[in-house]
Amino acid sequence: MSEAMEKPRPERRGFRKSVYIIPSLFTTANIFCGFSAVILSVGGSVALTSGNVDEAIADFDIAAKFIGWAVLFDFLDGRVARMTNSTTQFGVEFDSIADVLTFGIAPAMLAYCWGYGFMPEFGRLPWAISFLYLICGALRLARFNVQASKPAMQKPGASPKLDKKAFVGMPIPAGASLIAAIVHFAKVPVPNASSTFEVAGRQFTVSAHDWGVGLLVLVVCLGLLMVSTFRYTAFKSVGPRSRNPRLVILMIAAMLSAIYYYSEWTLLLLASLYALHGVVFKLFSLVRRVVAPHHHEAVAHGEH
Repeated sequence: MSEAMEKPRPERRGFRKSVYIIPSLFTTANIFCGFSAVILSVGGSVALTSGNVDEAIADFDIAAKFIGWAVLFDFLDGRVARMTNSTTQFGVEFDSIADVLTFGIAPAMLAYCWGYGFMPEFGRLPWAISFLYLICGALRLARFNVQASKPAMQKPGASPKLDKKAFVGMPIPAGASLIAAIVHFAKVPVPNASSTFEVAGRQFTVSAHDWGVGLLVLVVCLGLLMVSTFRYTAFKSVGPRSRNPRLVILMIAAMLSAIYYYSEWTLLLLASLYALHGVVFKLFSLVRRVVAPHHHEAVAHGEH
C-alpha cells in the first residue's frame, strides 16, 4: 500500500516543475518581442535614411505590434504564476530583466528611430531623452521589486508600499504601450510628417518639427510618470474570481473585437486613458485635500 502511494510522487514533481516553467516561457516570448522590436526599429531607420519610406513604415508598425504582443505576454506570465502558485524569485528577476529590454530599450529605440532621432535641429537631445525614458523605467522596476520584497507597512504616513489594487508610479508597460500605439496609429515617421487641420474656417499646419517636439515632451512625461508616486490601477482583481465574471468576459470580448477591427483607434485610446487616469486621480485627490478643510470649517461655523 505504501509503495503504491509513493509511485505517483515523481510524476507530481515533474508536473510541478513543468508548471514553474510556464511563466518563464511567457517571459521568454516577451524578450523575443522586445528584441524583434529593436531590430525592426533599426531596420526602419535604415530604410528611412535610404528613402524607402514604405518599407520604413512597415518595419516601424511591426515593431510597435511586437511591443503590443509583449504587453500581453507580460500580463500572462504574472497572472499564470499567481494562478498556478508558481511564483519564484527567479521568475521575478527574469521578468524584470525582460521588462527593461522590451518596455525600456525597445520603445526608447522606437521613439528615437521613428520620431525625433533623425531631425538635425534637435542635436543630441534625442539621445538624452530616450536614455531618460530608459533609466526612469529601470528605476521604476527596481523600486517595484524592492517594495514587493518588503512586508506591508502598518504605520500611517510610511513610505509608499506595494498595493494589490494599485501601482506606485505608472507601470513601464503602460509607457511602452502608448509609444507603440502612437506609432501604430500615425504610421508615417515624424521626419516625414506634416499635417494641416481646419478649425472654424482657419487652416493650421503642424510641421514635422512640431510633431518631433511633441513626441520629445511626451517621452519625458512618460519617464517622469514612471518614477512618480501617482497611483495606477493594477487590475489584479479582474479575472475568473472577480465578483461578476460574466461582465468581465463581455468587456474583454468587446475590447478584443474593437482591437481586431479598429486597432489603431482602440489601442491609442486605451493606452492614453490608462496613462492619464493616474494623473487625473492625483489631481482629484489634491483638490479634495484643499476643499475638505474649507468644508469642515464651513460646517463648524454653521453649527455655531
